Amino acid sequence: MSLVNYNKKRNFKETLEPKGKLQKSTAMRFVVQRHQASHLHYDFRLELGGALKSWAVPKGPSLNPSQKRLAVMVEDHPSGYIDFKGTIPKGNYGAGTVEIWDNGNFVPVNAKHEQLTEQQALANLKKGELKFLMQGKKLQGEFVLIKLKNDEKNWLLIKHEDEYSVTSIYNAEDATTTKQKSIASIKHGKATKHKDYIKPMLATLTKVPFDDEDYIYEIKWDGYRAVSEVENGKVKFYSRNGIDFSERFPVIKNELEKLEHSCVLDGEIVLLNTKGMPDFEGLQNYERNLNQPLIYHVFDLLVLNGKKMDKLPLLDRKEILEKLLVENPIIKYCSHVAKDGLAFMAEAKKAGLEGVIAKEKTSTYSFGTRSKQWLKIKNVQSSEALIVGYTAPSGSRSHFGSLVLASKAGKGYEYRGHVGTGFSDASLAALSKKMKSLETNQMPFTKIPVLNGAVTWLKPKLVAEIAYTEITSSKSFRHPVFLRLRDDKTTATINEEIIEEVKDNPTEEIRKVGTQKVRITNQHKIFWPELGYTKGDLMNYYSEISKFILPHLKGRPLSLKRNPNGIRDDGFYHKDAGEGAPKYVKVYKDDNDKKIIDYIVCDNEATLLYLANLGCIEMNPWNSTNIHPDKPTWMVMDLDPSDKNGFEQVIRTALVVKKILDKGKIKSFCKTSGASGLHIYVPLKNKYEYEQVKSFAHIVARLVVAELPEFTTIERSLKKRGDRIYVDYLQNRPGQTLASAYSVRPLALASVSTPLEWKEVNKKLHPSQFTLKNTAERLKKKGDLFKPVITLSNDIERALNLLSK
Repeated sequence: MSLVNYNKKRNFKETLEPKGKLQKSTAMRFVVQRHQASHLHYDFRLELGGALKSWAVPKGPSLNPSQKRLAVMVEDHPSGYIDFKGTIPKGNYGAGTVEIWDNGNFVPVNAKHEQLTEQQALANLKKGELKFLMQGKKLQGEFVLIKLKNDEKNWLLIKHEDEYSVTSIYNAEDATTTKQKSIASIKHGKATKHKDYIKPMLATLTKVPFDDEDYIYEIKWDGYRAVSEVENGKVKFYSRNGIDFSERFPVIKNELEKLEHSCVLDGEIVLLNTKGMPDFEGLQNYERNLNQPLIYHVFDLLVLNGKKMDKLPLLDRKEILEKLLVENPIIKYCSHVAKDGLAFMAEAKKAGLEGVIAKEKTSTYSFGTRSKQWLKIKNVQSSEALIVGYTAPSGSRSHFGSLVLASKAGKGYEYRGHVGTGFSDASLAALSKKMKSLETNQMPFTKIPVLNGAVTWLKPKLVAEIAYTEITSSKSFRHPVFLRLRDDKTTATINEEIIEEVKDNPTEEIRKVGTQKVRITNQHKIFWPELGYTKGDLMNYYSEISKFILPHLKGRPLSLKRNPNGIRDDGFYHKDAGEGAPKYVKVYKDDNDKKIIDYIVCDNEATLLYLANLGCIEMNPWNSTNIHPDKPTWMVMDLDPSDKNGFEQVIRTALVVKKILDKGKIKSFCKTSGASGLHIYVPLKNKYEYEQVKSFAHIVARLVVAELPEFTTIERSLKKRGDRIYVDYLQNRPGQTLASAYSVRPLALASVSTPLEWKEVNKKLHPSQFTLKNTAERLKKKGDLFKPVITLSNDIERALNLLSK
């Protein structure tokens, strides 16, 4: 390490800057100097290896994690420079005024926040990334310096999220020695709570959407309910429980201050993700998402210029509100539709929104009450529960296994079951951190419930939102899924919304499958109302044909589509195996996505029946196995017709696919989709990468469309596709799934995705011919026609050469 460059640039006869020489120090110190040279900037210096490693930071350091500051590395400075302040004379390098903006000590750390030695810190700096803990007057908490790729000079200085982070836009010029309010201080529980605040009107949960000319329908926004009181440019902005939002969401407060009239507004704060959809998790961590659009959707007007509006009919209030708000990208009037609730709910589901609020047109505003004049209709049935404990993790799960849930019951607490699914790796870590400070030796229940392993008990402070299918007779959630933590709610404001009645004496059976015991519930529940087929019929089918379907599922991660109430509802997708899965269920850990997912792998009949008991009518395996996750076992061509295509056109398309594959000496096998299409499989036996297989499928699809341009297409967009059969080659990508051979489909006729002999692919064929009731008999006669799909292979290179001729 040398200070030669530093000394060369300075004339020490004219400047008071110290001469450059190495100087050992027992403490690791830092200084940030405000340097008014030709341009104002801040010099950021860390004492390492006997000198000051130095960067010029044009905008100055920031305590906001989303504000990544450019830091240009300059020559090392001597340790004596740490106390330098004054004026560098004109004509000298860096001429201008230097002030000490902040100073103190720093501690280099690793990814686990453990202290590093000076030598380790220097090694990390050489690699291009140094994490450190600042202990200054202004700068506190953890930071990181990261060198930009292929750039020796330009680095980024970034604040890590911790108790010293801030959410507001941080400007070094405005900063004082007084610590700004941090993220930790403005989140629920530590933020200011107003003594006097307006409690908003709440909606009553109902299950079924409806049409009614006496109602209007609004989107149920997935965010924070917020009331704003605006008077003469001053704003009081808070949650439904009076928690101040002014510091946490200053961008909204600033816009409210611009309103020309004094008023009281009721609405919802929503953060939009990159797809333009509400992102509740992003809103909870707004300090890390400052670049995402934040919107205050206002749907009611309670006071205008001192005059109360609450007794006016809803439509009158909204009419005045719409005229009052000068719409901008941040404050928006919440529009509505009249009468057509069913269509509006269908559109909300299609868009992936949380649900719909139905409101009587003539309703007045009832402060602090849950009114039946406003009705809440959700896409997913959910309720709130207290987190009172957690179990230890097992398998590949980190941090914890499942959460123990409870609700308030008089002066005590009532056990509501436990939940082990619905977590991302990030939410596991974040929840674990929150729970650590709440650990206690005191159990909240009078008697210990039956749980999966030992429990670490918690003080009942955290509120979770849980999705579920029904409530058992013991008041536990059936098939619970963790949705999110409600950091905007407290124990006192928990809202348990349950529509379905408690199921008395649910039927339960323990079925022995080989050496395993499978718990089966509600076998008599009707899954196909028009046919009268039950959940028990589904399980009996899978049990009977297990030896045929299991080879096509074995070793393959499954994407679970669950219809626990049969085909009457849309069901939901479920990937993570969770902690509730029995020991006989094998799991494949996939960490290639943004979150780690424990996929269920169906290797035995017990697992097959366990899945059916969860309401998995269909089985959707990966194209590849857990042994060769990057190499599919087969290529698949999915022929997906529009409503206007007759099935005879699907058959013609399938035969053209076969003709093209035959020209390439490719052996192929066909099955019904179980719906309206056909699937053509090409065995590959894990020889090729996904990208190679997809590229070959694309070539085949283009050849098919060239031969049948009048009714086939490879356009994925529904709008561009029109009334043509989509030859879907994109199914040949990692993680894509189709219904397995012999899988039942959640459709009206209980149809089954059934392998065919090519001679059966003719005008007499229709997918409705193969159902839950007759497929087992067909298998006894014909055997597994799809066995070659997992045993044979094909040569893509040879096929390409043949097809090119």
